[in-house]
Amino acid sequence: MSDIPRKLIVPKNITDALRTVKYPGSEEDLVTLEMPQEIRIAGNRVSFSLVFQKSDDPHIETLVLACEEAIKKYVGEEVEIEDNIAVKFIHDMERPVLPNVKNIVAVASGKGGVGKSTVSVNLAVALANAGKKVGLLDADIFGPSIPKMFGAENDRPAGVKIGDREMIEPLEKFGVKFLSVGFFVDPESAIIWRGPMASNALKQLISEGNWGELDYLLIDLPPGTSDIHLTLVQSVPVTGAVIVTTPQDVALADVIRGTSMFQSKSIDVPVLGLVENMAWFTPAELPENKYYIFGKDGGKNLAEKLGLPFLGQIPIVQSIREGGDYGTPVAADSESMTGAAFAEVARNVMHRVHIRNIQLAPTKKVKITRK
Repeated sequence: MSDIPRKLIVPKNITDALRTVKYPGSEEDLVTLEMPQEIRIAGNRVSFSLVFQKSDDPHIETLVLACEEAIKKYVGEEVEIEDNIAVKFIHDMERPVLPNVKNIVAVASGKGGVGKSTVSVNLAVALANAGKKVGLLDADIFGPSIPKMFGAENDRPAGVKIGDREMIEPLEKFGVKFLSVGFFVDPESAIIWRGPMASNALKQLISEGNWGELDYLLIDLPPGTSDIHLTLVQSVPVTGAVIVTTPQDVALADVIRGTSMFQSKSIDVPVLGLVENMAWFTPAELPENKYYIFGKDGGKNLAEKLGLPFLGQIPIVQSIREGGDYGTPVAADSESMTGAAFAEVARNVMHRVHIRNIQLAPTKKVKITRK
């Protein structure tokens, strides 16, 4: 029997075990009290923080031992938990920037020109069509295109006071709340900012946006890798990244670099999968025809090679370009061919986020240390 491998340990196994531990003198368990945080699992090794209100709490040692016993009993004797519970206190825990946002998804690309912003906008609309509460933040500081794609170039977000804070009220169209630096600059002028200015602009849109409750906040990143990417992962815990590519080899080579950035040890953001945009050309008068002008299945094959989920293919059709130019995203019409394609990508993204949240602990903000 000892040779039979045990099932994979996931965070839910740990929280279910810790629900059996009550705080002394209370009927509430530790999970209900939100005391276990930062759960990490590596094989049989389990670690997490146990957060107390006060540093002189008399039950610290008792509860740490009770947690160890509960995990051994309900998860398995082979779990390595001894000395892996870090005691912390509420004043040590940083207040979350977006406490009411369930999932933050970065939409990225290795290079420009692959339709990343088009995918971001239509994915957001498709998620909203699926009944989700969705926000979209245009983090492409030097080339903001979200206002145009939503037909909101002449609109300006209003200020709103929430408690003692001055916040920015996102605009909303097609069920999607959205903000962009493009709302605060002259659209006819080039944005010439040094790195710190661009990073500060992004942090302001994140922290001062009145996003409210969201199931998904999509972040449309600039192409490649830059200070903006680093600022994002330092500012908020990113649930996962969606990588957009086209089928041709020159785009695929850049995907590998972009993917490796998120998967690097210092960043450690899960890649939810790849979207292949411009997968084929279909003329309106010949809807059954497919012309693979950039190559066939390049993104699909690369996803398989890299061991990443493949989230779907989006064709080139005139309506996508028109929707972007005229402010009516094609995903708004879920019955159309392109609308159905984006609806499939949205379903796959929701599924991958669900799987990610079951199997992995919440992502933590990146802390960069300089020696």
